[in-house]
Amino acid sequence: MEKKDKQAADSIYLILAALFIASLVASNLIFQKFFYWEPFGIYRFEISVGILPYPITFLITDILSEIYGKKKANQVVIAGIFASFFSMFIILMADFAPAIENSPINDKIFHQVFGLSTLAVFASMMAYLFAQFIDIRIFHFWKKLTNGKHLWLRNNFSTFASQFIDTFTVVFLLCSFKILPWSIFTSLLISGFLFKVIIAVLDTPVLYGAVFLFRKRFNLKVGEEILD
Repeated sequence: MEKKDKQAADSIYLILAALFIASLVASNLIFQKFFYWEPFGIYRFEISVGILPYPITFLITDILSEIYGKKKANQVVIAGIFASFFSMFIILMADFAPAIENSPINDKIFHQVFGLSTLAVFASMMAYLFAQFIDIRIFHFWKKLTNGKHLWLRNNFSTFASQFIDTFTVVFLLCSFKILPWSIFTSLLISGFLFKVIIAVLDTPVLYGAVFLFRKRFNLKVGEEILD
């Protein structure tokens, strides 16, 4: 690969990594708000707004896995975990800092929104890390098994398995730490997983489009990756 192509590949990798980290951190900041979505009146999804950026993270790791390889995808996941813990540390310090009388947001409101259980956040981050590594491992298992063909197969199979693990673990922990009542555990698990499955299916054309553009730009064959 020529020097200018290597620089372009590195720049795109950096942008994708930044989008991944931003999506992951945002998910952890906003997840306490829940909403419902009832498409065509068929099924009522009751899910956290924190789930909205999550499919983006799995799409990005699938793109990175396909184009840059397993090592580069894992590096972004680890960087995202560090960024998440660092952001939680900053929020923890901000929560301890006393608000002045004229502050638009007082201590009570700030703590209600951001004062999360440190143990719960740590556990959910570990669950997410586990799910992402499973996603990447399954993705490359199917990639090797199919000799780089059938991108839709490894994209969806890896995402379905990892998303179920992540959804189950996060909802279980939120209920265990009494952030959510156990009475809504099943509905949140089903809604969260089905929502992620639908998004995973819908983002398959996006993945195909991204991979096509990468292969055309960097003259990659099917199954070929950008090497360091």
